[in-house]
Amino acid sequence: MKRNLWIGSLLTISALVVTCTASKTIHQQTTQTDQTATSTGVDYTTKPAVNPVANPVQLTPEQSLRSFRVPKGYHMELVASEPMIHEPVAIAWDGNARMYVTEMDTYMQDADATGEHEPVSRVMLLEDTNGDGKMDKSSVFIDKLMLPRMILCVNHELIVNETDTYDLWSYKDTNGDGVADDKKRIYHVDRKAPGNLEHQRSGLDWNLDNWIYVTVDPVRFRYTNGTIQVDSLPSGSNGQWGLTHDNYGRLFFSRGGGENAGSGFQINPKYGALEFADAYDEATFSPVWSIIANPDAQGGPKRLRPDSTLNHFTAGCGQSIYRGDKLPADLVGDYLICEPVARIVRRAHVVNNQGKTQLENAYKEQEFIASSDFNFRPVNTYTGPDGNLYIVDMNRGIIQESQWTPKGSWIRPQIERLGLDKHIQHGRIWRLVQDGAKPGPKPQLLDEPASKLVTYLDHSNGWWRDNAQKQLIVLNDKSVIPTLKQIAAGQQASLLKKPGALARIHALWTLEGLNAIDAATITQALKDEDPQVRRTAIWISEPAVKKNDEAVISQIAALQNDPSIDVRVQLLETLHTSTSDKAKAVVQQLLAQNTSNPMITAVEASIQKNNDFKLYGSKLGRFAAVERSSILKGAEIFKSLCSSCHGTDGKGLASQVAPPIAGSKHLADNEMVLKILLQGLSGPVEGKTYPTIMPSMSDNNDDWIASIASYIRYEFAVPVFPPPPSRPTSQTATGNSASAPARPAGGGGFRRFQPIIKPEEVAKLRQETAQRTTPWTLDELEKTGQ
Repeated sequence: MKRNLWIGSLLTISALVVTCTASKTIHQQTTQTDQTATSTGVDYTTKPAVNPVANPVQLTPEQSLRSFRVPKGYHMELVASEPMIHEPVAIAWDGNARMYVTEMDTYMQDADATGEHEPVSRVMLLEDTNGDGKMDKSSVFIDKLMLPRMILCVNHELIVNETDTYDLWSYKDTNGDGVADDKKRIYHVDRKAPGNLEHQRSGLDWNLDNWIYVTVDPVRFRYTNGTIQVDSLPSGSNGQWGLTHDNYGRLFFSRGGGENAGSGFQINPKYGALEFADAYDEATFSPVWSIIANPDAQGGPKRLRPDSTLNHFTAGCGQSIYRGDKLPADLVGDYLICEPVARIVRRAHVVNNQGKTQLENAYKEQEFIASSDFNFRPVNTYTGPDGNLYIVDMNRGIIQESQWTPKGSWIRPQIERLGLDKHIQHGRIWRLVQDGAKPGPKPQLLDEPASKLVTYLDHSNGWWRDNAQKQLIVLNDKSVIPTLKQIAAGQQASLLKKPGALARIHALWTLEGLNAIDAATITQALKDEDPQVRRTAIWISEPAVKKNDEAVISQIAALQNDPSIDVRVQLLETLHTSTSDKAKAVVQQLLAQNTSNPMITAVEASIQKNNDFKLYGSKLGRFAAVERSSILKGAEIFKSLCSSCHGTDGKGLASQVAPPIAGSKHLADNEMVLKILLQGLSGPVEGKTYPTIMPSMSDNNDDWIASIASYIRYEFAVPVFPPPPSRPTSQTATGNSASAPARPAGGGGFRRFQPIIKPEEVAKLRQETAQRTTPWTLDELEKTGQ
């Protein structure tokens, strides 16, 4: 799902055409018509053989099942497939394990995305009525939607978001026929969401902290009594397609467009944006290992090995942390992420290195799950209520939005040659199962009283713990508060055994969600033997700290020498919410005591930067209201879209997927900036060739183009000429000049640099360049600008 790359050498292309010619017969291993619903694991001590021939033949679900390569001890099972579902992209279970499936039924039905925005997509409701793990009952829960992209089950409601809109709608089935008959809007933004469908939000992840997080948009939500409260994230959100959390509330994002297989997992986005260059080793983690040729990679020759397999993450998405109880225990806590172009699912160990979170591939030069089915397109993974791992497979030919499949692109000939546009309206949901494991009992959380739900807070499957916590909060039954306090304190209460650390953590957050946290509970939890419980207690005390409660501040300050770096990081984050002298003093002591710890110093810098973003409006005070609004809108667009390739600071990414723009001399030329945004840019930039082209953004309106152009000029432009001595330049939050002089005007004098570009300028240039259908090159732009 990433941008096109410029076509490489003719020799490489010729080799690909020879090696990737599609066979018209199905591979021998998939010709069998075995109707069994399982696959068999293999020994991972040796690397797999790679089939260098791309075979695009559409396999049946049973044939596709036999195409998987998984480790010995595991096997794959089919849960649902066409005709029951088509084009699935996301799933969610309600408290009774009924599965809702979002379908993007109009996604790329041909290479030009004909009819893609027609409101004919669906949300399906699937059920397993006999307990065999395979869905055998279905109904169209919601029909006539426009590419639904996010869903969340809350009690008997299903919250849904569609493409091109920020709105959240609540749907209910009031008569039990499996079809939603009650609909209400619970969140509304009176504007169209910008960008193509690959660059819009995903998620709706109800995190441990009772906030609901999404990707892309700089907000988070709180569900209260059927309504949505909104909280802004000053430093922006993160990610692209996919969002998950671990047992302790750490969020994991990814940025497919930036060839990034994991991001945003160092700190909660409410405290700022923090990334480390060594969050994973680029040389060993970024390469991917397919078992079949991938000539349809948008990257073209530069992203393909000699055997035509993808050489690097280019569409990482749909990540999850496995938190179940039916797969081997060593998988619990591991990070799983899809790569639909490589037809694989990566497994990575999550390592805590002095508070810094790092990812390490679990296998050397091979993948946890790989398929030789050319149409296997994994786009999401989940821990299910039965404790197994679920994979959503769109199972289709094209997996790129039309913005990157036009005629003249690298991938268009691959689509036409292999007939990928013909493989549509399929879809499978798989689950990974451990050999010999017996399924757990089917949950009935929607039908059980709060007194029973509290017992699930100690369940071995994270799905049960999360959903029990959520259901308790939604029910708002105060009668269980004494029991929750007992569990939080480590007392047996109504549980069968002494509550574990995870039960204590969930009890604390459930109390928080019920507005029942008190000083005694926090005091007890701050003394807990488990560091994650102590960290939770600090986190939950934040409202009191923010109110400058000196007693609470003194209590949590006692943990400034805690042996756990995670506890000290949370203490730093929480104390920064206070304006009291006591809190500020403890922060300084904490920083002085941890000068050699890179995590502490980096978190402090992120928090300070986050505070700068909170003050961003005042730094734009010299602009008129309409100009200030344009820059702020552009900043939102940049953080949610452009930063995926150019980096949040405009200096590019470690993967060098796109050129840096901070300090570029070309930003001073507003016409050049607009031409790049309207028609795109290809070829070398400052003598360096990058693996991507800058795609056209012309699908967006003139106001959108003007806003992003204004922001990048304001934020990243530097003086082309030295400023006059009598007029020093002012500084923006990032230190770049916001008032740098432009080219000499008129008689050769200097004028203040004006970053603002107006929508009417965009409209004028859009009309003048309407006949341009291919991206510009920098040589062309520089010549026309002379």
